[in-house]
Amino acid sequence: MNVFFHTFGCRANQYDTEQVRLAFAETGATVVDDPAAADVAVVNSCTVTGESEAKLRRFVGRIARGREGLETVVIGCAAALDDGRIASLPSVRAVVGGADPEVVLRAAGVTPRPHAGVATRRVGAGERQRGLLKIQDGCDEHCTFCATTLARGSNRSRPVAELVAEARALSRHHAEIVLTGVHIGTYGREAGWGMRDAASLGELLGHLVSAVPEVRFRLSSIEATEVDDRIARFLIEAPRNLAAHLHAPLQSGSDRVLKRMGRHWYTARSYRARLEWLAERLPVFGLGADIIAGFPGETDADHRATVALVQALPFTYLHVFPFSVRPDAPAAKLAGRLPPPVIKARAAELRALGDQKAKAYRERRMGQLADGVVSGRLAGRLDVVTQDYLSVYLSTDGWDGRPRFEVRIT
Repeated sequence: MNVFFHTFGCRANQYDTEQVRLAFAETGATVVDDPAAADVAVVNSCTVTGESEAKLRRFVGRIARGREGLETVVIGCAAALDDGRIASLPSVRAVVGGADPEVVLRAAGVTPRPHAGVATRRVGAGERQRGLLKIQDGCDEHCTFCATTLARGSNRSRPVAELVAEARALSRHHAEIVLTGVHIGTYGREAGWGMRDAASLGELLGHLVSAVPEVRFRLSSIEATEVDDRIARFLIEAPRNLAAHLHAPLQSGSDRVLKRMGRHWYTARSYRARLEWLAERLPVFGLGADIIAGFPGETDADHRATVALVQALPFTYLHVFPFSVRPDAPAAKLAGRLPPPVIKARAAELRALGDQKAKAYRERRMGQLADGVVSGRLAGRLDVVTQDYLSVYLSTDGWDGRPRFEVRIT
């Protein structure tokens, strides 16, 4: 059986797809890069925006037209909330909420074998050197714009010993390991669990760094106010162990809008204070954020507050999302929806500001040395990622195969 995989969405989805890929490989299936050569396609879905689901539907239709007899299994977050529209798409054999490898295999008509996990991974030439380690799943918050909690359920942290073992296995092939999940800052916080295991993300980092000190860890998206003093100490004092980079969702610089979004655990002031404190202590610091433009009820003053906060903080890139209605999310019922042209204009302004910040930061870093890890290849060149999340592209001529080395930013 030839199997094709495609992933929409976040790093947690990428991790889930990799686990499913390993499970298929263990049954003797062949993974192919071209859906036209596949018998089965496994498509991992995202439900963050309406556009992400629209892209999913277009993609499934396109690969069905390109391969007669193809059977598609759609998994993930959008699959968990499917109202029948995904199931009715051409070639779709099954829709599986979540990404449990055994469930996905059975949905594809394959009998599972015992799942040996990451330790069996075989890394060939050109394989990416940055691995993913999902430390938790689900979220206990209820942001009004988000359907992910509905799709993935409540916070569930993985045991420290299990994560340490997986990190050791990943370290055989990866110079960098990205800690990912849905809400990683709440690692270990579910009721009663922390008493039996690590009580925080900072403690987990301590275990991981001790177990595999040669690896550079990186945090995926984490709330700014959940970067506690222990995490901060790693960022400041152990830059070889924890990359000097945070992706800290902001969503809005207006407290009024944050309240409407259900993001009760921080304010614009507390967000700014934590990141400014870190920036003062980190000579090199990559900082990104997610922002939603045009949330229902957002006034021009609210938007100006967001712009002002972005201007004030040392962001090195932004991910800006025009607000889109998720039918299953509470924001769909909020009054005050803005006209599409207003949403588009506000998003464009924020994106332009993000581009300016990114350009200015790279210009400041130009010519400086950085800690680089090979991420992959692009157009025949090495794609090297620095600790502060800049990409440097190098010729493969003379490369000695090392996955991690000092690189000059150009």
